[in-house]
Amino acid sequence: MSLTPNRASSRAQRRAHSLWAPWAWVGGRWQRDVLLRCNDQGLWTDVQCGVSASAALTQDATTQVLPGPALPGMVNAHSHAFQRSFAGLAERREAAQDDFWSWRDRMYQTALRISAEQLTLVARQLYAEMLVGGYTHVCEFHYLHHQPDGQPYPERTRMARALAQAAQEVGIGLTLLPVLYERGGFQQPTLRADQRRFATNAEDVAAMRQDIRRWQLPSVEAGAAIHSLRAASAASIERLCELSAGDPGPLHIHVAEQTAEVNDCMAATGMRPVAWLAQHVPLNAHWHLVHATHTEPTELEAVARSGAGVVLCPTTEANLGDGLPDVLGWLSHDTPISIGSDSHVCRVWPHELKLLEYGQRLIQRQRNVLAAPHQGQPSTAARLFEAAQRGGAAAAAWTHHGLTPGARADLLVMDPLAPGLAGVPANALLDALVFVTDAPAFSQVWVAGQQVVNHGRHVRHDEISQDFLQVMQTLHAH
Repeated sequence: MSLTPNRASSRAQRRAHSLWAPWAWVGGRWQRDVLLRCNDQGLWTDVQCGVSASAALTQDATTQVLPGPALPGMVNAHSHAFQRSFAGLAERREAAQDDFWSWRDRMYQTALRISAEQLTLVARQLYAEMLVGGYTHVCEFHYLHHQPDGQPYPERTRMARALAQAAQEVGIGLTLLPVLYERGGFQQPTLRADQRRFATNAEDVAAMRQDIRRWQLPSVEAGAAIHSLRAASAASIERLCELSAGDPGPLHIHVAEQTAEVNDCMAATGMRPVAWLAQHVPLNAHWHLVHATHTEPTELEAVARSGAGVVLCPTTEANLGDGLPDVLGWLSHDTPISIGSDSHVCRVWPHELKLLEYGQRLIQRQRNVLAAPHQGQPSTAARLFEAAQRGGAAAAAWTHHGLTPGARADLLVMDPLAPGLAGVPANALLDALVFVTDAPAFSQVWVAGQQVVNHGRHVRHDEISQDFLQVMQTLHAH
């Protein structure tokens, strides 16, 4: 059983209404003259193609005519919101070598400083940027649980609530994934001092998942996560699996992100990380393997057989020097693929899709590597977009997604005059969006039937950005 997105806000301003687009991405392709009806619960109730603007207005004079082609919103399947306050602060090297592990040590210093109140303001800025970049829902891989000294808050979900508050104020959908995190490594049975805010066991995670659901906040869902094989014992992973049996929410885990992690797992267990998961965990469609950068063909086959998905974070994986995942392998096995902004060095999903393809072009010295004309998918952008749509819905455990009745009424309106899009024929707009635009190109963004971005800016941009600037000055004062 999967979750349908929570019903949207019941605030007084929500009402049933209609939108009309000259073009819209419906059923995996561009369709002309599309009328979309949304109910007062923020869900699509009807999607009709081939309805002229005049006919739509005749049916309902209040129908809003959109100023450009429309796409369904994208799910950001992997986020650590607090890391937005660290983005851009580790792009220099003082030592002989810099890698993921040295970056992580510096990032932890920010994790130790940020308060719940500051996290809300940082997350508001991040979520507003995500909306401008075309994400309408985000899965928060949330492990920053406790007070700076490591002691629990009186309310164990205080930091999770800070994220939910930010999402509600900004208008983005949210899936909170409280994380199991109990040790510093395969050979480190306890957490390091600078990991003290992360400590949880399986019972904690399951309890937080239920706490979040009891809030019954609009467009806020809950699942669970395991930080990584190095950060959780086999017994604790087994226990969380037991506590999650029959639960409708998703389960996410970092795996095989760095070669050092693969080597450590081999030394500790005799198996590679993805192979270990496939053998010891009851993987199914609820599971999503984040990064899965370093894999072998047999591991791809095992994951595909299980029905689990993978979450790729191209700009973060490039920024951290992780390596390139076997995208072509995952696609060839029809494994659900979603994308995430992770450390938030980029908050624009077309850029993530572009980097997926460009990484393959650089390796293979060919073009349009990820297109599949033999399967009727000659457009690289369209194939990746459809894959990310399907995978993102799975990562959030949705049963409905896209511009279809029953799905949440999320919509991206492209600016037809944006640099890279101006003059491009309708059938090539998605290609141009992914490979030619160099800035967000959405004039409007709608979530659950409400407009949250207008003229390429969040409707609360000034307030949100001013608060963020003040937080950054406080967090990084010298």
